Amino acid sequence: MLRQVYKEITNFPLINKLSQILPAHSRNASISSTELPIDLERETSADSQLRSHKCGEITARDVGQSVKLYGWLDYNRGKFFTIRDATGSCQVLCPASTNLPPKESVVSVEGIVQHRPRKDINSKMMTGAVEVLGMKVTTLNECTHMPYPFHDAPKEDIRMRYRYIDLRSQKMQYNLRMRSSFILNLRKYLCEKHGFVDVETPTLFRRTPGGAKEFIVPTQKAGLFYSLPQSPQQFKQLLMAGGIDRYMQVAKCYRDEGAKPERQPEFTQLDLELSFTNQEQIKALVEEMIFNCWPKELDRLAAPFPRLSYADAISMYGSDKPDTRFGSIITDLTDVFPPLDVFGPPIPDKQLHIKAIAIKNGCTLMKNKAIKRIQSLVQAQHLVDVAVVKVDAGVWNSPLTRYLRGTDIQEQVNTKLEVSNNDMILLCANHSWKTVCQALGTARTLVAQHCLENGTPLYETDKLFHFLWIEDFPLFEEDAKLQSSHHPFTAPLEEDIPLLSSAPTQVRGQHYDLVLNGCEIGGGSIRIHNSKLQRFILEKILQEDTNQLEHLLEALDSGCPPHGGIALGLDRLLSIMCDAPTIRDVIAFPKSSKGMDLMTGAPCEVNDNELCDYHISVSDENTTCNR
Repeated sequence: MLRQVYKEITNFPLINKLSQILPAHSRNASISSTELPIDLERETSADSQLRSHKCGEITARDVGQSVKLYGWLDYNRGKFFTIRDATGSCQVLCPASTNLPPKESVVSVEGIVQHRPRKDINSKMMTGAVEVLGMKVTTLNECTHMPYPFHDAPKEDIRMRYRYIDLRSQKMQYNLRMRSSFILNLRKYLCEKHGFVDVETPTLFRRTPGGAKEFIVPTQKAGLFYSLPQSPQQFKQLLMAGGIDRYMQVAKCYRDEGAKPERQPEFTQLDLELSFTNQEQIKALVEEMIFNCWPKELDRLAAPFPRLSYADAISMYGSDKPDTRFGSIITDLTDVFPPLDVFGPPIPDKQLHIKAIAIKNGCTLMKNKAIKRIQSLVQAQHLVDVAVVKVDAGVWNSPLTRYLRGTDIQEQVNTKLEVSNNDMILLCANHSWKTVCQALGTARTLVAQHCLENGTPLYETDKLFHFLWIEDFPLFEEDAKLQSSHHPFTAPLEEDIPLLSSAPTQVRGQHYDLVLNGCEIGGGSIRIHNSKLQRFILEKILQEDTNQLEHLLEALDSGCPPHGGIALGLDRLLSIMCDAPTIRDVIAFPKSSKGMDLMTGAPCEVNDNELCDYHISVSDENTTCNR
């Protein structure tokens, strides 16, 4: 009742209005200051501030009004200066004999809004048609330490060392406010429209078999450690067993891996799980959610999101997270080429796969230095060479031509790839189908990155957001032993379950990824809800110790409903939405590429007394661990 009173009382200016909205029994009750977070002695508003306007919101409609502004002293030009806050800046005409503090000092300005002279109007500023005739300028905090000129573009390590200054920049203000607004809309959409329950799960957990390397947290009980979860995977499945049939959380997750442009040791994901669902329902929910929460200032999205099977994605793009904003699709040329010495000796019972991609206008876009760099990177990653063919008026310029004399192979390839003058062909051959596809996929990505960095993107810049579902992944992948392609709780396709015992590598999983502009921004699956099937996969196929997962297996045995879900990487998604080069630009206080907090110096050393409490001793960093 008191919450309703508080909600309604803020619409009335005086305390005597209270009697009009309280029921009779409440009017006689005493209300303490701890029950209502408002001052009942005076008119107030949750939005009231010391300032009358924000700096970037003053317009010609405010001319003649008295204003009070707060912000940072931005530019200082003689008798004029600009004051800046998160909304923008405004020009101030200084009062006579004003002694201004250094730039980036915090000041308040009292004055009257007036039109600028016509010759002084600045169309590049939102407030460029007006200025404030300053009557009083007060220094609230003088800036005595400024490590770099605020409007410069310092290197990223300097920005991260002085993050509290970098956060004042227009770019960071935009990114973090976009992040806040988008996440708020996601929460409201899921909880208010679709009945999701926002549940916080623990960050002190135990080690999860398989998956990424986890951070461990020591305790004061000798030999006992927590782990920081790489995702709330087990908890959300346990919530399904507990009847929380629609769960969501904006979750902090942790992986003890080196940071990359799209990865941090700690990151944020939107975590969803539903009972009594299937892949189609989850994909439809995610698409509808993104459409409804998508910021209005960004390009509209095409619906529905296209879909590709994992096998088709590898075959066409050489990647399970392809960038579909441009073409250069892989074309199979195996039936065009005869056996050639240049492709190496034949291997009995193994087919040679020959594939290629065409780069439109590639001879202009790519110089020899860039081409050799891409060839070198592909060779280092995939141990296979990529041949380059330059096309000039239908004629090839390539060492391959010496092997093709007296044939019409050039014409056949040109026709298949639909190449024209000045195009470039990248060709690869190997006895492994997947190696050829992935090598050309890597080359395709590197070419696109090179062209983007040089201001000549391969895609149309007005088509900025290309979402794509990838589905029908293999359930397992082979390394030294079989591993889960996604995680060990992913359910196999029903029709593939008989293959688990005889041909596990042919089993497809009910796993799906959401890709945006060549970046994986989400992954999910239908989960295993049968404990016998889960135990078989863990023990017989993955050879994992199930003792660490008995709590989950018991929960599956206790009447756990069928369920599935997805997690969206909010840092990655927002970095693309904000056109930021790395996810660090959409995180307030990120770690560096080496996992360091350059501002605070974390991680840092701990003294021996503190280590002793946790029964830990630190060896020399050069000491080799016995594994």
